[in-house]
Amino acid sequence: MRGSYYRAVLITGGIVEEPGFSVLVTEVGDRRSDVVQAVRTVSGLSLWRSKLLLDALPAVLVQDTWFEAADDAANRLEAAGACTTMRCGWCERIIPRETASVDPTPCAAPYWPATRCRASSPAS
Repeated sequence: MRGSYYRAVLITGGIVEEPGFSVLVTEVGDRRSDVVQAVRTVSGLSLWRSKLLLDALPAVLVQDTWFEAADDAANRLEAAGACTTMRCGWCERIIPRETASVDPTPCAAPYWPATRCRASSPAS
């Protein structure tokens, strides 16, 4: 994928790339101006494009990045008042931010063992 950020993770049997994670903004909340500023900070978009993105919700703001970077972006947006979710780039499972529960189905990534899927254990 173009612009993807993957990193190799050592697991038993070899090295596998860690999947990218995306951050989706689902709601703006009451503090729209704060959310617009957070979107600008996280994405580097202009004021006009940030407002357009927030008018077309739900929208992917950060795409194919490391778990920690996606988590940091989601935390910044939520601190500004937005509602966000994260999505695994390989198994397409949604990681809800407001609860610790995840889709209970096993990871469907072709080369990623289900026990190592970050979507299965977001707290790790």
